[in-house]
Amino acid sequence: MIINQLSVFLENRSGRMHEVFDILGNVNINVSACSLADTSEFGILRMIVSDPGEARRILKENQFSVNVSEVISFATPNTPGALSKTLKILSEAQIGIDYLYGFSPGDKSFIVLKTDNVQKTIDEFQKHEMELISASELYKF
Repeated sequence: MIINQLSVFLENRSGRMHEVFDILGNVNINVSACSLADTSEFGILRMIVSDPGEARRILKENQFSVNVSEVISFATPNTPGALSKTLKILSEAQIGIDYLYGFSPGDKSFIVLKTDNVQKTIDEFQKHEMELISASELYKF
């Protein structure tokens, strides 16, 4: 249920993100989901990739600062209010959200979520019969 996500710290300059995707593509590593957050000086590129260990190694080899963190992913209906219901579960369990990002390829939305307590989040989602998504399932999209 836990997914290893890469966070790559990038200088905020043209072409830097292209370098990351070019390096990963050249070694046949697929990016299933990503998000970019930026400030005026740097950005954090968060990615779910097909081989996190190899991606981390090759990016570090190419002078990128890379961290691996544990996230989870879940599915929710792609309907108004569905995410709100999920967030209420976390709020009532007093689980803090560090960040989330998602995509909706059809009738379902897939959300990647980093909380202050990943295992408690999994336990709460299982208790509420939420659909948790594994890394291998994310790679199919």
